[in-house]
Amino acid sequence: MNNFWVRTLTGIAFLAIMVFGLIWDRAIFGCLFLIILVIALQEFYQMALGKRFRIQQKLGVLAGAAAFLLVACHCFFGWDIRWLVAALIPLLLIPFSCPFLASHEDFGDLAYIYVGLLYIALPISLSPLVMMDGEVFDGWFLLSLFIMIWCSDVGAYCIGTAFGQKPDSRKLAPSISPKKSWWGFWGGLAFCVAAAVGLHFLTWLPFPLIHCIALGFIVGIGGVCGDLFESMWKRHFGVKDSGKCIPGHGGMLDRFDSSLVAIPLACVYLSLIGLL
Repeated sequence: MNNFWVRTLTGIAFLAIMVFGLIWDRAIFGCLFLIILVIALQEFYQMALGKRFRIQQKLGVLAGAAAFLLVACHCFFGWDIRWLVAALIPLLLIPFSCPFLASHEDFGDLAYIYVGLLYIALPISLSPLVMMDGEVFDGWFLLSLFIMIWCSDVGAYCIGTAFGQKPDSRKLAPSISPKKSWWGFWGGLAFCVAAAVGLHFLTWLPFPLIHCIALGFIVGIGGVCGDLFESMWKRHFGVKDSGKCIPGHGGMLDRFDSSLVAIPLACVYLSLIGLL
């Protein structure tokens, strides 16, 4: 099977799993996003550290997973919020473990453990906060944000392929991602805003139209920044993909790089104007 069909079939399966996990049940959502968090964090640590600091890597993954689970249990099952401090235990064990390292060379690279937690674990761990409408599990808002990101990707690919690969086309960030063009950027942004407007009229985004249009711009621009940010990490570490867990698409972090920036930005905007 050639790469096109592998990418297509895997993409369809990925979309089906995401939609099912986001809207069906809180336990399914929790399991799905816990898997996403753990794999993406492991991929980042593998890129950054390889086989070094293995114990500290495991503690970092445990801290991220614990934070997500405890936030989810608070939001979904009413656990006392004070249990969230338990997520600090594996994080605090990292300094305890460091004096017993066999070698202290490249000790500064240990900072990547904390970078991964801020970059990947923090936004995913906060996702359960937007999954409840009172006592009812409701993933339509988060699904709508993902749909906007996916539409942006489609628009960027279609417009960028059609107009942005000509010799005289200006590239968006050639030193980071040589194939991305300004044509693709504007095409992706237009598709994202159009998706936000469409979702507004479907009542999936229950906000005034002007704010849905603003969300389209925020998610579209944030998604591009998230994509380029991950590309910078991959160039820094000298890898093409973050992993190989999704055939034809690379790693888990490759699939969620845009959402790690775009979705938190959207939620911050809605919170600041009192709509979330």
